[in-house]
Amino acid sequence: MSMENNGIQAEFTVAADGRNCGEFLKSMGVSRRLISRLKRIECGIMLNGRQIRTCDAVSAGDVISLKAFDEDRLEPNPALNVPVVYEDGDVIVFDKPAGMPVHPSAKHHDDTLGNCFAAMFPELTFRPINRLDKDTSGLCAVAKSVFSAGKLGGNISKIYLAAAEGVPIPHETDKPCLKWYADGGEYVIDAPVAREQESVIKRVVRADGRSAVTRYTILNSIGTHSLVRVVPETGRTHQIRVHFSSVGHPLAGDDLYGGSLELCKAQALHCCETEFRSPSSGKVIHLYSNIRPDMAAIFDPK
Repeated sequence: MSMENNGIQAEFTVAADGRNCGEFLKSMGVSRRLISRLKRIECGIMLNGRQIRTCDAVSAGDVISLKAFDEDRLEPNPALNVPVVYEDGDVIVFDKPAGMPVHPSAKHHDDTLGNCFAAMFPELTFRPINRLDKDTSGLCAVAKSVFSAGKLGGNISKIYLAAAEGVPIPHETDKPCLKWYADGGEYVIDAPVAREQESVIKRVVRADGRSAVTRYTILNSIGTHSLVRVVPETGRTHQIRVHFSSVGHPLAGDDLYGGSLELCKAQALHCCETEFRSPSSGKVIHLYSNIRPDMAAIFDPK
């Protein structure tokens, strides 16, 4: 796969007979949406140097070339400096600080991770794979092309560290739609998450919400706070924050969901591990990020 200033060029070699072009592209991880888009572009899908339809048959040894043009690039801000944990031809992984949004918004025009990415790669479109809330810190992967985004989307695991208030050990709750229990060495919060009525941002546990499951283990506890290792099985908006708040143990610094700002000024949630398979090489990439200082300080005995 190679990058060009006017778009992205990807080439695939067909390994065996028996499929049409569309079926082959789907097997290579190219999304239906992208295939549909490429069909509308002149020379968007080429077979051995000539334009091809997705219904046309392909044979072993054929070379299929794709070209998609990037649109809606963000304003670059070269003054932003976000640590890079990993980079290859398909993806770059940042260690995002708390307080930095991933995407621009009405209140954040040029101080986001997207603006940083645009300064580093002015020819590429910003495609974050795992989106973090503004005040959630840690590992955030960004695909360098629409093709690698299709491969990585839904195929990247995340582990978080969080500082929850109190000691979140399961007990009976008054929410019939909430299941909170121990499962071997882990605890599980299984509760549907929905948008709170009349709020654009806030989420709640509610019976008509989307299924959401959060697994966690308690790594350390000082009574007033517990350091937990969190593995979300689903990826609902604000899931970890909502789940811990719903069982009476909001995250430190998360005043939107009932957490105190006394020890943390931003929600104590940090993406500390991520794992994915490289779209090009197939190699498994496992990355780590240390807990941020304000979270660690909560458990400092001094």
